[in-house]
Amino acid sequence: MLSTLASSTTAGAAEGVPRLHPAWVVLGAVTVCFHLGLIFYGLTPALVSRPIHLALALPWILILAARTPFERWSGWLLTVLGIAACGYIAFNEEALANQYGFIDNNFQMALGVFLIVLTLETARRAIGWPLPLVAVAALAYAVFGEHIPGQFGHPGLPMQSFVGTLTIAESGLWGSLTGVSVGVVAIFVIFGAVLNAGEAGRGFMNMASAFAGRLTGGAAKVSVISSALMGSISGSASANVASTGAITIPSMVRLGYPRTLAGGVEAVASSGGQIMPPLMGAGAFVMVELTGTPYTQIMAAALLPAILYFATVWMGINAYATRHDLRPMAAEDRASGKEVAITSLFFAVPFVLLLERIFLGGYTPQYAASIAIFAGMLLLFFDVTLTFSLRGFASRMAEAMVTAGRQVAVIGAIIICASLVIGVLSLTGLGVKITSGILSLSNEMLWPALLLTALACLVLGMEVPTTAAYVICVSVAGPALTALGLEPLLAHLFVFWFALLSTITPPVCGGVFIAAGMVGENWLKVALKAMALGIGLYIIPLAMVANPDVIRLAFDPFGAIFDAVKIALGLMAISYGVIARRAAWLRVVLVIVGALVIFAF
Repeated sequence: MLSTLASSTTAGAAEGVPRLHPAWVVLGAVTVCFHLGLIFYGLTPALVSRPIHLALALPWILILAARTPFERWSGWLLTVLGIAACGYIAFNEEALANQYGFIDNNFQMALGVFLIVLTLETARRAIGWPLPLVAVAALAYAVFGEHIPGQFGHPGLPMQSFVGTLTIAESGLWGSLTGVSVGVVAIFVIFGAVLNAGEAGRGFMNMASAFAGRLTGGAAKVSVISSALMGSISGSASANVASTGAITIPSMVRLGYPRTLAGGVEAVASSGGQIMPPLMGAGAFVMVELTGTPYTQIMAAALLPAILYFATVWMGINAYATRHDLRPMAAEDRASGKEVAITSLFFAVPFVLLLERIFLGGYTPQYAASIAIFAGMLLLFFDVTLTFSLRGFASRMAEAMVTAGRQVAVIGAIIICASLVIGVLSLTGLGVKITSGILSLSNEMLWPALLLTALACLVLGMEVPTTAAYVICVSVAGPALTALGLEPLLAHLFVFWFALLSTITPPVCGGVFIAAGMVGENWLKVALKAMALGIGLYIIPLAMVANPDVIRLAFDPFGAIFDAVKIALGLMAISYGVIARRAAWLRVVLVIVGALVIFAF
């Protein structure tokens, strides 16, 4: 039965949509109940909840996603041993806490080494080689760095202390970042899975088509709005392209839009989901942990820059309308007012409840999200016609459980592997040394340091997922930026935005690859269109530094809005200068004027 289960789900897992085998539905339900239970149960020791979080993730990645017979049987072996290892940590939490990260016997050393190897292999199977290779390089530095001469060497680390700190203490694998994955990120991933299993996605599309479908470039603008709304709960560029793009890309092609433009619009619009409050992928919650800033303040700080991003894409579509006949959506493709009103309820009710519990109720984001999850589950009883159906509820709930379990597992694998890197940076002091190097290379001047950091984010972001790239980059570059006078939250937002560059920037641009495949065009041509439309992604982080009031919406709304309007005008000029069909001299003037408006006035 077990081999049948693995083989029956492998094909689906490879396509990102596992088949709804009852065993996976049950495991997904266990994952959901465990993480929701932590919210209502109360304080649970870190060395209990965090190892169980990893144990629940293992089957999804090591078994479900197995692509070959070797991966399948080795996945079963690693899963069984991994669950046993995590169980040892959880059941011996009190005794291990008293060891303070020092291993005192050979069994614990073997266990610690196995957990490190297991974490690397789980991350490799989840997202590929790059992040595990970064972690391996960090581990190699910790082990052999004492032989490196000069300031980048370190005095050496006793293996019992090094491995123990990473694996049996409340740090390393079980550190604060993993705590964020367990207690906050997982809850919002479940929230998104529940909404997506119902009619919320159709509600997003219908609202977008009602608002923008009649405008010039209406099909493209529907993509912008629906991707912003969908991204606010999914936080995934690839998921956005696959879901909203399945509707918007064919619509644009039918209306005669160039295929490269159709793919570029969807790729760049979907990439913005990771910077769109309230979720921002996992970034907002990791930022809470790293900066100590309340979640509501991070939402407020991120809101205007995110709106500017989507406004820039919108203006880019208008600029392309000077070169192509970008017609509105056909009337028959737009939803009726009644359908818009009904389908909007499927996302409006949970969203309003979420925001009300956070801002008016004063509850934590994870508790508010839990309440919104239950509201979303109740809505699964109804379809788009508001027809009550137990069978429909069972089908939609099963889909939500499997999607939630799989996504929680993948994000958990990424964050736990990144935690390994952060643990090494802390133990060896390498982060401080890289910070010192950035200060030295930039001659202790802010703007050269910003450009060095942006380059590092771009390079690292090409290889590892956005959240992991952000965590690693901000750990080494963040202190340098704050030492040069940048306020901590602004430094974190700057790094987070530039960690996103690889979503549309060649040679590694996942959202573009998916969109290009869906539209049947050369990916590089799609990437060039996406970069032109998404030029705000390159400029807005720098604009935030030049106009810091734009992130102070919670404290100085008038100053924030003034700076946002100024940046918007500059971006509009630059966008038209880059895209619109105008005389070359006029386009150059527009770009220069736009840059002066943003950075000089």
